[in-house]
Amino acid sequence: MKDLIVSILNAAIERARAAGQLATAPPAAASVEAPKDPAHGDAASNAALVMARAEKKPPRAIAEIIRANLELPPEVAEASVAGAGFINFRMAPAFWHRELRRAAAEGERFWRPQIGAGRKMQVEFLSANPTGPLTVGHGRNAVLGDTLARMHEASGFVVTREYYFNNGGRQMKLLGESVRARYLEAIGRPATMPEDGYQGEYIRDIARDLVARHGEALADATDPEIFRAPAEEAIFADIRGTCERLGVRFDVYTNELDLIRGGQVDAVIEGLRERGLIAEYDGAVWLKGEPLGLPKDRVLVRSGPAREPTYRTPDIAYHIEKLRRGFDSVIDVFGADHIAEHQGVLAAVKALGFDVTPIHAIIYQFVTLTRAGEKVKMSTRKATYVTLDELVDEVGADVVRFFFLFRKHDSHLDFDLDLAKRQAPENPVFYVQYAHARLASVFREAEKKGIGLPEDLSAVDLGPLSEEEIALARKLVNLPDVIRGAVESLEPHRVPFYLLELAGDFHRYYNKPSNRIISEQRELSLARLFLARLLMGGINSGLELMGVSAPDRM
Repeated sequence: MKDLIVSILNAAIERARAAGQLATAPPAAASVEAPKDPAHGDAASNAALVMARAEKKPPRAIAEIIRANLELPPEVAEASVAGAGFINFRMAPAFWHRELRRAAAEGERFWRPQIGAGRKMQVEFLSANPTGPLTVGHGRNAVLGDTLARMHEASGFVVTREYYFNNGGRQMKLLGESVRARYLEAIGRPATMPEDGYQGEYIRDIARDLVARHGEALADATDPEIFRAPAEEAIFADIRGTCERLGVRFDVYTNELDLIRGGQVDAVIEGLRERGLIAEYDGAVWLKGEPLGLPKDRVLVRSGPAREPTYRTPDIAYHIEKLRRGFDSVIDVFGADHIAEHQGVLAAVKALGFDVTPIHAIIYQFVTLTRAGEKVKMSTRKATYVTLDELVDEVGADVVRFFFLFRKHDSHLDFDLDLAKRQAPENPVFYVQYAHARLASVFREAEKKGIGLPEDLSAVDLGPLSEEEIALARKLVNLPDVIRGAVESLEPHRVPFYLLELAGDFHRYYNKPSNRIISEQRELSLARLFLARLLMGGINSGLELMGVSAPDRM
């Protein structure tokens, strides 16, 4: 539609120029967008407003000149001037019939705008350190990242899903010490849990497994890897299992220790030192903040005999490795607590001579669980948290994914457990899935009555469709533009919002007795079935991008 409107506008402006009514060429900066109020038409252009300065005329006067020179094809019913000088267009039913036929002919391709053109993209997400089960907060990260990957793959990008984790440093040391303490307890030896150690029952499970495999043979072990490594392995097995339940997968796993052992971390520090960006004081190695526009210096290597790098130092090396691997675009999905660190990492990568423009950060806000109006408290180390598995057990994977996507990532998410379990229209997941199930039931009814769409869909006359049904078609065929916008803006929440609107329009239509899809009038029934099949396809396609099922029965 946009391409058609632009061509009509440009031709009108050229005719006005030839007649001496306008002096300037069609403006490249003009836009064609759907008006916020559908009463204003299907498309609106600001071309007259953009041209006003060069033409030295009021925008509305320019809009009237353009309108007078328009030659509308049969697909456009009317054009009018509104407000300060917008030109509004209303499309004819013939246009929507053509779009419906195109959707039917193209099938799944219609819903998948191919804008990637084979460009390589990496999405790094979840990246939870293997210190415990995935929590609800991790779940929002996992679903956001996986959905971004799904949408980009469907849009023609070559996507690598990557999980980066820190398996060294203080947290992993605490994990090993925590497991060792529980192991000693399990074999009846005296033990003291480290301060800030991990308290969850999963630590006892790992310790009991070590007792089952090794008995008391590890009681006097001094190598910290003996307890850290099996703990990492066991926790990662749990993380992978949780991801599988949510339909989340990864292509590549990368870790901090490999970057340290491979020399990439040392290379980062030396590179920054050569550029005069390293300071050493208080026994630590610091990244100078002022030359990089950072509010303060950042620690790269901690003080103390171990001289351990902080998390940001391997992160700098990791982002350099990403860029060296030739990705056209890199998406990092991080929680709000990573904002400052990510800024420091990018500043250091840029200082080392790398172009950071391909790197895009999706910073999401945190999740609050509520039950009966009360907040459910969470704390990882004290093990008073709700695991992601427990959430899936309670409300199901479809609900978890839909709810995590139903708020823009930079908005705080209140996850209402009572609403999530409710089989009612106010539950957005139920409402959208029920629309698909209702449509599926229509085809079962049609089959019972011996009414079916022909193999050659071009034989179906769409003329009987009413204005209300054309409005449904208008909403439906805009879904590819919504998906395109979600991909280009890295805002996957646009898809569930739109699906909810589309489902609402369908339910209101379906609930009217006069809108029985299978009626006594065969031609009308076939036209409505044609639209119903496409509605099913659009809802299914949108849910699939979100990793949510589209049930045929509910």
